[in-house]
Amino acid sequence: MLDIKWIRDNPDILAAALEKRGWSSAASRAEVDAVVAADEARRAHLTELQARQERRNAASREIGKAMAQKDLALAEKLKAEVAEIKRFVQDGEAKERELDKALFDRLAALPNLPHDDVPVGADEADNVEIRRVGEPKRANAAKEHFEIGEALGLMDFETAAKLSGARFTVLKGQLARLERALGQFMLDLHTTEHGYLEVQPPLLVRDGPMFGTGQLPKFTDDLFQTSRAGEDAFDESALYGEAVGNLAEAWAPDDFPQIELYREMERLRRSRQAPTRLWLIPTAEVPLTNLVREEILDAKSLPLRFTALTPCFRSEAGSAGKDTRGMLRQHQFYKVELVSITDETSSLDEHERMTGCAEEVLKRLDLPYRTVVLCSGDMGFGARKTYDIEVWLPGQNAYREISSCSVCGDFQARRMEARYRPDGEKQTRFVHTLNGSGTAVGRALIAVMENYQNADGSVTIPEVLRPYMGGLERIG
Repeated sequence: MLDIKWIRDNPDILAAALEKRGWSSAASRAEVDAVVAADEARRAHLTELQARQERRNAASREIGKAMAQKDLALAEKLKAEVAEIKRFVQDGEAKERELDKALFDRLAALPNLPHDDVPVGADEADNVEIRRVGEPKRANAAKEHFEIGEALGLMDFETAAKLSGARFTVLKGQLARLERALGQFMLDLHTTEHGYLEVQPPLLVRDGPMFGTGQLPKFTDDLFQTSRAGEDAFDESALYGEAVGNLAEAWAPDDFPQIELYREMERLRRSRQAPTRLWLIPTAEVPLTNLVREEILDAKSLPLRFTALTPCFRSEAGSAGKDTRGMLRQHQFYKVELVSITDETSSLDEHERMTGCAEEVLKRLDLPYRTVVLCSGDMGFGARKTYDIEVWLPGQNAYREISSCSVCGDFQARRMEARYRPDGEKQTRFVHTLNGSGTAVGRALIAVMENYQNADGSVTIPEVLRPYMGGLERIG
């Protein structure tokens, strides 16, 4: 989330940043003006509300003096004034909640600012390749992974569809073991050589963590959510309004709260034993990054580096008709995630380091790949700069994304209230967060199958994976 104080001082910079992200000039200016107007309306109302409350307190004291002086006419006049102010304050608190929500919703929907060195462009056609490693294998007879897997009898899409519908896969035998081997290999590499701490996080999380990393509210349609069986849906609008009301007195006009609102909503849910809505994680970025939510870290502890191998769940709401065959785009898939928590001075260097860690996976597997920097219009919502690593797939005769590494600055930290205290300073600062795939396990399986396929339909096991496969050299 962006800082409303910064927006107030830099509206033109924000408008220009939105244009870089693909917004039209008119739309970006209109949105910035709307955010500033919402902020001004809220601050003006709070100022008026505070002034009225101060006048009520003063009038109440004046009533006492008037009664002591037996000036009953003045006392009655003051009582009428206090009653009118009380009605205004009661109505004003409801209006305050409306103004708070209006500003909060606009701030929560604003994307992060692209870094200055991000190329400006509209979509993936404007991404810039920065390096290429390995020689792509080009063969007219190369098969795609689903052709290889089905011919081996170890990849079953028909049964998966019976069980769960489209975009699911059943892996069997040595292909299932190969996918497991890939995940274990990646974890071992990142924990023993790259300094990441292995974590086994929950796969179901509350609203707060999803908001913290930017999945909510923008990407609700791309998520899977759950609730306990037999429970009715809770009135989220009423819950939101009550949470705003509970926190209203603690909010200063120039200090708009962020994650406190979601924290209060969770408290209300628990206090009333309300239905617990939980979200299936779309990536382990969500629980790993939120390990530091609402914390103040010691600067000496930074950087923190976490990794996890988890299943991930995505509805792929915006991908109708894309990659419908095979297991390239699934509702459920495995991924090794990398997350770093740093200070603001080292986050860009950490971004380069993280990307190198992800690339090392493909080097060890001897898979050709290229790395591109995403243009401003192709970056994710919370990213300031992103590198995509694209692995070569002979069956498609194309490079396809296998990892995406992003630096987010303090964008997520503001939503999570995650800070650190620099040495010798009393004032805290927001941490910087980074996330990347190290790498997508299912896509690595696809890449191995297509790059190591043999004319007889078998698949050679990369040497680095053979210890995880019991010494097996080939699947066939």
